[in-house]
Amino acid sequence: MALKVLSALDSARTQYYHFKAILIAGMGLFTDAYDFFCIPPILKLISHIYYDKDHYNVPFGINSAIIALPLLGTVIGSLVSGRLGDMYGRNRVYGVALILMVVSSIGCGFSLSTSPACVLVSLGFFRFCLGVGIGGDYPLSATIMSEFANKTTRGAFIAAVFSMQGLGILVSSVVTMVVCKVFDAATHHTNADSTPQVADLAWRIILIIGAIPAAMTFYWRMLMPETARYTALVERNVVQAARNMEKVLDVQFAEDAESSPNPSPSYPLFSTEFLSRHGRDLFSCAASWFLVDVVFYSSNLFQSKFLLPDSKKNAFQDAYKVARFQALLAVCSTIPGYWATVILIDRIGRVKIQIMGFFFMAICLFAAGIPYNSYWQNNNKVGFLFLYGLTLFFSNFGPNTTTFIVPAELFPARFRTTCHGISGAFGKVGAIIGTVGVLWATDRNHGMRKEAALIILGGVCVLGILVTYLFMRETKGRSLEENENDNQDETKGSVTSVELGLFGRRRP
Repeated sequence: MALKVLSALDSARTQYYHFKAILIAGMGLFTDAYDFFCIPPILKLISHIYYDKDHYNVPFGINSAIIALPLLGTVIGSLVSGRLGDMYGRNRVYGVALILMVVSSIGCGFSLSTSPACVLVSLGFFRFCLGVGIGGDYPLSATIMSEFANKTTRGAFIAAVFSMQGLGILVSSVVTMVVCKVFDAATHHTNADSTPQVADLAWRIILIIGAIPAAMTFYWRMLMPETARYTALVERNVVQAARNMEKVLDVQFAEDAESSPNPSPSYPLFSTEFLSRHGRDLFSCAASWFLVDVVFYSSNLFQSKFLLPDSKKNAFQDAYKVARFQALLAVCSTIPGYWATVILIDRIGRVKIQIMGFFFMAICLFAAGIPYNSYWQNNNKVGFLFLYGLTLFFSNFGPNTTTFIVPAELFPARFRTTCHGISGAFGKVGAIIGTVGVLWATDRNHGMRKEAALIILGGVCVLGILVTYLFMRETKGRSLEENENDNQDETKGSVTSVELGLFGRRRP
């Protein structure tokens, strides 16, 4: 029988604190998106400042490092903070991740010296540290929101946290546009063949501003109590769990007859018992996240590789053009995709949305890639842009959001942030492969045609459909404990083949 404190949380009405938690937890995702999407225009500024003698082309190695280092940091941060979150509590690790993000964002802006080598090494170091903080935030934000939410709106709440990425993309683009416009007007610089020294200040300001929203939520993040599920099921203190929830939610608990939870299985992480109960779920979460991030992160490089031709404008105008394009995509495609998931995920379900997203992403990528050389390259750029926007829309109204949600719902409380961290780490490995791979493959020195890259990414989406259909379980409308018990029942053989879909996947 479920603990009363957990049953009360599952049936609690939506309250003010739920929305406050979305904002607090979402700031890490905001910072993640702000950092990633401010880099393309910043690279335009850096190319004008430090690589004017190379026709404003940032070398492949430098370009790859600036993009890949924070993703590598995210891999490490997800694994480490995910495990620490299960060992020492969600809230204790949560503040550390936020501090690291804020300090690293400021450090990026204060990258040492003005010589290219020192600046880029320093920038790479602080971006790596920023990635560690962002990676630490991923499993904790998703898990905290899932453990606070009720079971009927849990998917929408976690998706709303993740949708803060869309706001981060838009704000980073707007900030970049404003900074570039101000500097361009102040310097009155019209010569595209030279760049004023003050441009070195512009990109630093853009990076530092990204730390402000996250810093503003630090106080409220520190006031968040430990989640009831962690306190009751891992720390095994039901009375304290009830007290913690009564501080922030309008619910009353009566735990007089249930002073402690039933003993939980004692098997360790990655034991044979763990793999038999949760191995398939961990594979489905990690593989799906890996596949979608290969496509999602590499697709965002298309803005400069495929859609924005080189121009003869000065540094500020060049960066402004990239930021403006990102802002338009965010408003017309990315943000609507996030909020379509928020609205529909608890009605349609995670599995259907993820399969649908992968399917339409594949269709759009094939439609863009197969006739790219014969048609899109020289005709109808608006049509190609439309397909690109649809790809981003169905990425967010699809696997880019669901892969963040599902790992926070499937696993036992004592493994929840660990397994989410592992899944997220695999995702960012996919992001590294996607971004660096596309940069390398489409580099003029290596000669892969752009249509081949698009077709390969479409094939990755097809693989994502297969992984989702064969291995992913539906979690809609079910408590976290019911999802966990499903695996225990399957291991004991008490779930019949009629109840389960192909490969043991519960039918939606």
